[in-house]
Amino acid sequence: MEELKEHRGNLDRQINDEMGEKTAIEKEIAGLTERLRATNDDLSTKLATKQEYDKAISETEGAYMKILESSQTLLHVLKRETVNLSRK
Repeated sequence: MEELKEHRGNLDRQINDEMGEKTAIEKEIAGLTERLRATNDDLSTKLATKQEYDKAISETEGAYMKILESSQTLLHVLKRETVNLSRK
């Protein structure tokens, strides 16, 4: 009988230890879940900002190319007119 009570006592200690470990793991999971949520929110904000930068860069590059093309056209016309004026 004493031996059975001793085994039960050992089992109770093991159960209590594992319950404590379970509680600690659950707290850790809750903390990690909160960190994950915060990281996802931050990442989402940063990705949206990056998209805005990408759009601004793309629009600026397009405008720059139009200015460059216009400058080339203007330079070509200016050279042509300079040649025409020098012939007169």
